[in-house]
Amino acid sequence: MFWTPSAARAERLASRSKMTDVRSGLIFRRNSRTRLAIRHHLTMPRAPRDKAASNLVAEWFGHRVHPTVTATPAALADQQTRRCPLLSLATESTRVCIKSGVSSGVCTISSTSNGTRQDWLVCPYRALDQDLVQAATRRLFDITAGREVVIRPAVTLARDVVRSELLAVLARGGAAFVYMQDKLGGEMSLRGSPQSPELSFDVTLIELTAGVPAPTVGRYAILEVQTMDFHGSYRHAVKDLDDALRLHPTAFHEMVRNNNTWLSNRIEGPNIANVFKRTLYQMLLKFRLAGQGFCAGTALAIPAAVWDSWQRHLGAPELTLASDGTFRLAHPTTPVEPRAWIYIFDLDAGSETSPNPLVISMVIGTDVDTMAHYAFKAAPDAVLAAGGPGSLVLDAIRVRLATWWPELGPPRRQRRAQSTGEAPT
Repeated sequence: MFWTPSAARAERLASRSKMTDVRSGLIFRRNSRTRLAIRHHLTMPRAPRDKAASNLVAEWFGHRVHPTVTATPAALADQQTRRCPLLSLATESTRVCIKSGVSSGVCTISSTSNGTRQDWLVCPYRALDQDLVQAATRRLFDITAGREVVIRPAVTLARDVVRSELLAVLARGGAAFVYMQDKLGGEMSLRGSPQSPELSFDVTLIELTAGVPAPTVGRYAILEVQTMDFHGSYRHAVKDLDDALRLHPTAFHEMVRNNNTWLSNRIEGPNIANVFKRTLYQMLLKFRLAGQGFCAGTALAIPAAVWDSWQRHLGAPELTLASDGTFRLAHPTTPVEPRAWIYIFDLDAGSETSPNPLVISMVIGTDVDTMAHYAFKAAPDAVLAAGGPGSLVLDAIRVRLATWWPELGPPRRQRRAQSTGEAPT
């Protein structure tokens, strides 16, 4: 049922001496056509709004629950046993979700924060995609397309079968790597000093080179995976999903499909500004390490939604297309050959494969000086430009103060207050 105002209310509005269209600024004099048009506009049925909330859980224990629901026996089994399909695939063993109870199983949030609905990763292990890790490894270590590459989690080195596989690859002239991450061998860290902070790497890629009787460790590279923090809490949405799974063990997916409110319960929008500030500082340090000493390079893997949200913080920089199909975010006056790379990716929500595969949409070469330029010069310049937000601060202050002292308002507001004797609006 749609709300409609009473005909009497519509008549009262139509009978005013003049009506103002706020959007166009036009003033209509009272006449019968005006009254009829207003009555028709106010009493006509309104189209229903999209009932989906702005922020919802999109994937739970690796499987999609919004906007579609993956209703397969494998998805249900993972959700019932709390199994993480990403960690389990990487380690070739059953691994449960490592997140705390209040956010257990939440991999991705679907949000309209950028104006369109997008997937925002909230768990770094959701980006454990073999294609993404291999693409970054090949680029950072300058490995040709035809050369064989094998990459395994460091925690699997205790297995004879994994060691044998790596040795065989090296014997064939291929490239062998292992990687370490928080729950897959632990994060590598740089010690703090009186002049520098302690710094941890999300993912450390480690090159193995052929040797006798065992391989030797060569260079390393840094792969950072950017996730997003959301305001509010996942606690209530997770509880709703847990309760539904307990009460409807066989019809769980159908119940989720018909109850979107479970997925959005008290989840608020992304904390874009704080995440950008925290990430930028760390990436400036890690981009500086790229190509120095034994560090082959640094890559930042970032969801498309997060990259889109960062544009205003970087002054909306223009990218240039390179001959190899990648893009460059280069310094406007002192461009350099990049050893730092940004991988923009998204989830293929339409794929029948579950978990949905990651798709790399853009690869951007850059460097630390360029990132600093756009964050600390280009964006502030846009703020201070004529007609920009910086030029409006004083007027905003006057408007705020006029609430309590009308004469302190902007000049036009002051004149109106003096001529009418009314408080400015």
